[in-house]
Amino acid sequence: MRKIFQSSAVAVILLMTATFAFSQQRITFKRGAKQATVTGNLNSYRGKKVFVIRVRRGQTLSTEQVKPDASNRYITVSIKAPNGGIVGDSDASCNNRKEISPTRSGDYRIEVYECQKADAWRGTFRLKVRVD
Repeated sequence: MRKIFQSSAVAVILLMTATFAFSQQRITFKRGAKQATVTGNLNSYRGKKVFVIRVRRGQTLSTEQVKPDASNRYITVSIKAPNGGIVGDSDASCNNRKEISPTRSGDYRIEVYECQKADAWRGTFRLKVRVD
């Protein structure tokens, strides 16, 4: 019985690790570019899309939702520093613009959610990410 439990626990941990690894998208820029526009899908207030971007120390990282279409697909952006701490103002409002300056060196995690102060929606959003 104990062996079955251990095997099940290991399987669950591996599945969770695999899910986490594939649930985030790395942002890269074309050679010479300072910004990129990324897209994602959200299906509910509980859903989120995670992007990861590597920056150097002392840069400015900014995000801005590309103007939502007539369907009013507003988002909230939360950014976590390489140490895991949330940087910038983060609340449930339609806070879709962020600027972090100066940055630390490492991977920043950009989490995108549906804005909870707007009407619920399902579909695609676009986010511009810039590093100077």
